[in-house]
Amino acid sequence: MKWKGVMPAMTTCFDAQLRVDHDFIAGHCRWLLENGCTGVVSLGSLGEGATLSFEEKRQILRTCVRAADGRGPVVAAVSSLSTSEAVSLAKAAEDEGCDALMVLPPYVYQGNWREMKAHVSAVFAASALSCMLYNNPIAYGTDFLPGQIQELAAEYENFAAVKESSADVRRVAAIRALLGNRLEVLVGVDDAIVEAIAVGATGWIAGLANALPRESVALFEYAMNGQREQALPLYHWFLPLLRLDTLPNFVQLIKLVQMECGAGNARVRPPRLELDGQELTETQKLIADVLRHRPLAVASYAMSMAK
Repeated sequence: MKWKGVMPAMTTCFDAQLRVDHDFIAGHCRWLLENGCTGVVSLGSLGEGATLSFEEKRQILRTCVRAADGRGPVVAAVSSLSTSEAVSLAKAAEDEGCDALMVLPPYVYQGNWREMKAHVSAVFAASALSCMLYNNPIAYGTDFLPGQIQELAAEYENFAAVKESSADVRRVAAIRALLGNRLEVLVGVDDAIVEAIAVGATGWIAGLANALPRESVALFEYAMNGQREQALPLYHWFLPLLRLDTLPNFVQLIKLVQMECGAGNARVRPPRLELDGQELTETQKLIADVLRHRPLAVASYAMSMAK
């Protein structure tokens, strides 16, 4: 498993009855890979994993694996209220043919290090698949510190990467200082990608790539290759949209960008609701203003089956 490049945290498309739209998910997965993404991550926060049943999660993973068809790895996000269900989901992901796991702390409960270590360790031990630890203290209230990450890396060979979403790029440097190249470090905050690459990040679990994959890949590659003159203008163009990934209603916002780009719809499952009123109007204007100046040289190919 190569934890490198742009891997979108895929949204989960729903039909008008809020059922999982497997046909769209399959087409979306193929389109992301065709536009240069190195893999896809399914069932994460952006994928509304907390609103999906265990069986729905299993079926979505099956859909993604079939759609990817070996053209890029499918990473299953493993998140649950309980450790036992997280372990079951990790095993199911392996059974469905996923290539790797993204391991989250448990929903709701914010335990101490001993408890959080036991939780993620149980998932690491449940599967032979390569694992990426998801650190997002802002959203989950659990902060995996660099020294704790080092401790886990010493105990689990299949612990291979960290998705660092603390929004502090100094964490990337701190992990590199402690662990060198033992782990890959991927960024999970869209508007910090260029800065994080400068201090050692080698991958991007991207949100806006759901709508603008080729632009995301171009930005990542320019930054990785030190092409400052190409990276900065593209980054400055992209930033108003990338910042949407950091807001509490990022799922609704990113799905709206997808819809405006012809790459999805804005439907979300309750308790989330679609944007309306002034917020919707202002966001649509923001998206339109950014897309009006879209850099055609790196524009994503059209998605033929967008709904």
